Amino acid sequence: MPGVFSREVHVGRLRRVAAEAAAARLTGLLVTPGPDLTWLCGHRPGGAPDRLTLLVLTPEAEPRLLLPARDLADVAAGPVAGAVRLTAWADGQDPYAAAAGLLLPHGHYGISDATWSVHLLGLEEALPLTTYRPLSTALPLFRAVKDEEEKARLAAAAAAADAAYEAVLAVRFSGRRESELAADLAGLLRAHGHDRVDRARVAAGAHGADPDHRPGEHRIEPGDTVVLDLGGRRDGYASALTRTVHVGPPPDRLRRLHEIVRTAREAALAALLPGAPCAEPDRAARAVLADAGHGGDALPATGHGLGLTPYEPPYLAPGGTRLLAPGMCVQVAAGVLLPGRLGVRLGDTVVCTAAGVRRLGGADPALGVVT
Repeated sequence: MPGVFSREVHVGRLRRVAAEAAAARLTGLLVTPGPDLTWLCGHRPGGAPDRLTLLVLTPEAEPRLLLPARDLADVAAGPVAGAVRLTAWADGQDPYAAAAGLLLPHGHYGISDATWSVHLLGLEEALPLTTYRPLSTALPLFRAVKDEEEKARLAAAAAAADAAYEAVLAVRFSGRRESELAADLAGLLRAHGHDRVDRARVAAGAHGADPDHRPGEHRIEPGDTVVLDLGGRRDGYASALTRTVHVGPPPDRLRRLHEIVRTAREAALAALLPGAPCAEPDRAARAVLADAGHGGDALPATGHGLGLTPYEPPYLAPGGTRLLAPGMCVQVAAGVLLPGRLGVRLGDTVVCTAAGVRRLGGADPALGVVT
């Protein structure tokens, strides 16, 4: 299953996170289905998400997993079998009453950010004196700092995205619809090892000024500037790559604009240092763009973390106070958006280290030229 590691890795994470919860003065952690549960246990419930599955981590007790009875066999065959005490609930039983038996009535727990409100409300009704904090604020570094195996998977995903990008440069752009190129790009991501495609965006001409543009029926013509935003999952871990290409020889003014964006991205990378606030790379990129007269044309944010999901903490955005730490993996992107005209964007996946950034991908950052 994508995102699953060895028993040793998962058990080590369970122990480490329980200790971190104690250091944060939490009674424990409550983890519900999603990337948090996959990261800790290697378990992805197959049933409906309105059926409560709850991992309870406390410093003084072994991990406990409350789950629907139908999922028992899957967990028993998974990487944490024997390391987590299983408690099953059956149809007709109240899962929140069962959960209350695993928690302290006056406890203070961190809980997964993606927990469904119906589950949180059910827990609050069963334990009205228990309090909860979002896991992302209770343990700010939870899943944000990647271990060596995770970084290796992210590097492999980045290399697969690089290969897809290099391959799409040989595809004919002129005369074809954005949607057709997007289908080509998605196919190339899969051909180069992605299990899942999250983004295969092709934004030509004025569409390039919209970071959320969805490829449509617009036909690409010679002289168009095209933004390619691609990524997916390989072996459970995300890739993210953004490049700008031009159909035919680029005019000098576009080359100059692309060089400004590239310089802004390099400034952001140079500012990605341990101990710096997450806003600092964003500030550095914006300063370059402002000096070039494009301060009001920048992307809304300069980057974000990625791992089991394509968007996760930390976020490199204005006002970000969280401190960068070695092992954080992020996509760092800079861009100029000129509504009604075009967009120029450039983004890569990197890891923060004690010595600065290490790039996980190696795709050529130059302005691409396509036919």
